[in-house]
Amino acid sequence: MPLFKNNLNRRQLLTVGAAGIAGLTLPRILSASSSRAGVTSATKADSCIVIFLNGGSSHLDMWDMKPDAPAEIRGEFKPIASSVPGLMLGEHLPGLAKVMHHATLVRSMHHTVNNSHAAAVYTSLTGHDRGENGGGAKPTDIPAMGSVLARYRPPLGASVPFVSMPYVTKEGAGGPPQPGFFGGILGRSFDPMFVLRNPNDSDFGLPELTYSPDVDGSRMGKRRSLISALGKSNSNNLGDLDAYQAKAFDLLSSERTRTAFKIEQESDKLREAYGRNIYGQSVLLSRRLIEAGTRLACISWAPDANATWDTHGNNFKKLKGELLPQFDMAVSSLITDLKSRGMLERTMVAVLGDFGRTPKINANAGRDHWNFCYSLMIAGGGFKKGFVYGASDKIGANPS
Repeated sequence: MPLFKNNLNRRQLLTVGAAGIAGLTLPRILSASSSRAGVTSATKADSCIVIFLNGGSSHLDMWDMKPDAPAEIRGEFKPIASSVPGLMLGEHLPGLAKVMHHATLVRSMHHTVNNSHAAAVYTSLTGHDRGENGGGAKPTDIPAMGSVLARYRPPLGASVPFVSMPYVTKEGAGGPPQPGFFGGILGRSFDPMFVLRNPNDSDFGLPELTYSPDVDGSRMGKRRSLISALGKSNSNNLGDLDAYQAKAFDLLSSERTRTAFKIEQESDKLREAYGRNIYGQSVLLSRRLIEAGTRLACISWAPDANATWDTHGNNFKKLKGELLPQFDMAVSSLITDLKSRGMLERTMVAVLGDFGRTPKINANAGRDHWNFCYSLMIAGGGFKKGFVYGASDKIGANPS
């Protein structure tokens, strides 16, 4: 049994982000008062989609342009107007620029943890400093936000409460899984369901959620009753195993969940709008899962910490060539899609990373790690619309 499994109560778990470290992180924002964080008191959000730009995206080239700064700070991208008067975004975010009237942009994110990816990821997703640079996910970790929701606000009916895709992101290529995405002290039964397949593949599906030809729903129910009876007669505490079995049966018996993974039911036009790549289709799949009752869907945008947004070299080439076009299409389409379906006010979309990037461009045309100031975008979920919270100094180095 994981250490400390039952030592935190609901109140403590829901407030851990407010007292773990100095700084402004997503858990801290979610625990703040409405007057400070821009949340309306009438919010009825009951689900969340987290777009985690793993590796640390450049706030200076996306959300917080500094066109009047020296060339070695401002970089080569130009600002463009958004749907919010006076709010400028980077030129490679044209889709998001059109939907910023649905969003809150926080420009004063920061934390005091060092610039190690694993430490910063854990802080960004839990609000805590684990006190070490790496070491992989551990059973003594503070649980992921989705794990807390799965434990204390599970979905109604048989649905998967917490999903993470399309990777179990590693601390580095071949390294251990990053902390911050798992159940931690709540136990492995509150880990997310990891979807580690490419939803853009023509044969995408989860055969694990399909009955074998000789088993129907009635027989599955009888099997569940039999296993439950056997478990009760066993004097040993099966712990997580019982929970895993229950989760597996719930998924197999949930038509909503099985249907959610049939992404081919979406129109070609909508799939193209999200982007026909692993990330765009994962974002679309997250919307389908939220419709099916999932509480939190997390997109970790990298197979390992150094693979995508960690632009120590060729920052501008990587951003404009692949990263920003894919990101812009997926997230702007998600916001538009949720709005058109009447889901945006009940679904919070949060876009963040482990930190930002250095104001000064390095000798390799890249930007390095920078935890002292970066940006977060939140759309829907009762947050104010067309709102900018906080500001950075004239070079984007520190909150002003």
